[in-house]
Amino acid sequence: MDIRTGFFYLFSAVLLFSAFRVITARNPVYAALFLVLAFFQAAAVWLLLKAEFLAISLVLVYVGAVMVLFLFVVMMLDIDVAHLRAGFWKHFPLAATVGAVIALEMAAVLMGGFRPEEPRALAAVSQAAAAGVQFSNTKELGKLLYSGYLFPLEIAAVILLVAIIAAIALTLRTRKDSRHIDASLQVRVKASERLQIVKIAPTLAAPPQPEPAAVENKA
Repeated sequence: MDIRTGFFYLFSAVLLFSAFRVITARNPVYAALFLVLAFFQAAAVWLLLKAEFLAISLVLVYVGAVMVLFLFVVMMLDIDVAHLRAGFWKHFPLAATVGAVIALEMAAVLMGGFRPEEPRALAAVSQAAAAGVQFSNTKELGKLLYSGYLFPLEIAAVILLVAIIAAIALTLRTRKDSRHIDASLQVRVKASERLQIVKIAPTLAAPPQPEPAAVENKA
């Protein structure tokens, strides 16, 4: 086993462990941090596959922007973990069904990559490498992404936009313990509503106290 294969198994093992901890961590903040670790390991695996553009994009976009945003949102939401776990077994059948459907769909898509025939994109890369032509995987990826996969790319962009809007809406929700003050109510306030005049009975003045020097002279 060469060093490249050893690094692949190392990164894959850490990736599987961190992905498992994402769904088993008790603290949502720890789950988000384990997801960041999983992204880093996936980027390392892509570097071994000579997909530098995808690896850098994963680190810069997901780890540097999206996951940091999600981490701050999770920290600000103040999630009650005990309340969420109360209905775990109640919703488990539905969650297991959805998970099984997603797993079958992913298997149907990914199994096509293990067929004996070589895809067109990989065949072009192999031919260019064999001919010694200067080949840019970033350029070819961009051409393929914005031509054959433009519609899935737009759908993914819309889904991410909806997720960001939902996260912002959850962060700005009205909380019972928040001391929020409506600025429009402050502008429309009247003095008669805030100022109350109360009549107090007059009090007698305190008798004058003798000065300390006069008391010493009498003594």
